[in-house]
Amino acid sequence: MGVFFAALNCIQVTVFMAVDLDHVHAIVERVAASLGVEVVEIELRGGGKSRMLRIFIDRPAGVTHEDCVGLSREVSTIFDVEDAIPGGAYVLEVSSPGLDRKLFRPADFERFQGSRVKLTTRDPVNGNRHFEGRLEHFEAGRLTLDLAEARKKFRPAQSESQKLEIELANVEKANLVPEI
Repeated sequence: MGVFFAALNCIQVTVFMAVDLDHVHAIVERVAASLGVEVVEIELRGGGKSRMLRIFIDRPAGVTHEDCVGLSREVSTIFDVEDAIPGGAYVLEVSSPGLDRKLFRPADFERFQGSRVKLTTRDPVNGNRHFEGRLEHFEAGRLTLDLAEARKKFRPAQSESQKLEIELANVEKANLVPEI
């Protein structure tokens, strides 16, 4: 009598559960509104066991450590109850957008009129895609930059104002420039 061996191939199946970012965003917005803060940006980075959900919040008077802790505590509880971030472990980080915060929405450009900004356009404007200057005005999807102040670093004798109009739709990336 012979010996019969049956080999079972074990197949490891990894299930990638998609995160519904619209649902996550709705939860964060609801909690932020109850705490009196605004959601600036939400990012989900990484994969597997090294996923990180970053939430940037702000308010006109600035964000406190308590604001971040409060939002983190409330949001993480709701995420767990609703299983809004399926697929296991993730790191939740809540912070202010920082002094060099990104500008995304029209409301950001309206709020920070008068501030120094650095931006990159999708398509060149006057042969250039990179600009730094004072956000002088924003209206109807167009922003006006005063480039003279930024150029004074390189050409101190130049005192005339150099204005540049850029369509918001052409802005690829924009950040505040800290003025300390």
